Amino acid sequence: MIKDLIVNLSLGDKSDPTADFAISTANLLNAHVTAVSFVYEAIIPALELMPIPADLIEMQREESERLAANAANRFAEAARRSSVSAETRQLDETLAGAPETFARAARRFDLSVVSQPRPESPGNDTLFVESALFSSGRPVLVVPYIQRSGLTLDRVLICWDGSRTAARAIADALPLLQRAKTTEIVTVSDGSPALNEIPGTDIARHLARHGLNIELRRLVAGDVDTANIILSHAADTAADLIVMGGYGHSRLREFILGGVTRGLLTSMTVPTLMSH
Repeated sequence: MIKDLIVNLSLGDKSDPTADFAISTANLLNAHVTAVSFVYEAIIPALELMPIPADLIEMQREESERLAANAANRFAEAARRSSVSAETRQLDETLAGAPETFARAARRFDLSVVSQPRPESPGNDTLFVESALFSSGRPVLVVPYIQRSGLTLDRVLICWDGSRTAARAIADALPLLQRAKTTEIVTVSDGSPALNEIPGTDIARHLARHGLNIELRRLVAGDVDTANIILSHAADTAADLIVMGGYGHSRLREFILGGVTRGLLTSMTVPTLMSH
């Protein structure tokens, strides 16, 4: 069951699609949602030779507090209007330390909700996704920054390649899959003939035993990369949610997103639940 969510709030003065989506998800699941807004420490350039005036540092701090408070207030009001059980937390952190702090907090929740990296600030947004995916031990729901509607589950698309992470994602998403009208399992091949049965048949049987309405589809990549094949099919079939394993590898204690995961995050237009 998914009964306890955590969401990272955007600190801009505009609307926050990720916060709104987290509220709609909690509403659908009758769950509680905790919203985190970070108050960032002042950023002092490493090569600055002259002392930074104390009042300038204080101004940065006050502006960060204002943005965090505004984000929390917007969220609280939206949750109240939706009659969703919710709370807000403001945490002091550095810009670099916030993603890992969020990931540690997410370990105590069933699901974390974060935003797709935005073009204007891809670095820190990407770190929030990576940290939640690889360090929390929990599934992550990534919301497109262009998302306008709440969570619906008319059609869910599962990306299946037989891997451990894909199996984990399916298990984590089961409370959502059980509410879906149709669940489509998609495999992507290079066009070579299958050796035995259609890939995905076994997992389709497994999910059918859970009472899910299952469809199975094999896509051929050809000259198109896997991420774009999946996103194109999701658009063609009007999928409401994508479920997939989150891939990556470690390099000097840093996690590097795999090609398909990175490609989906860059171009995604559909909310995506990832697990690692």
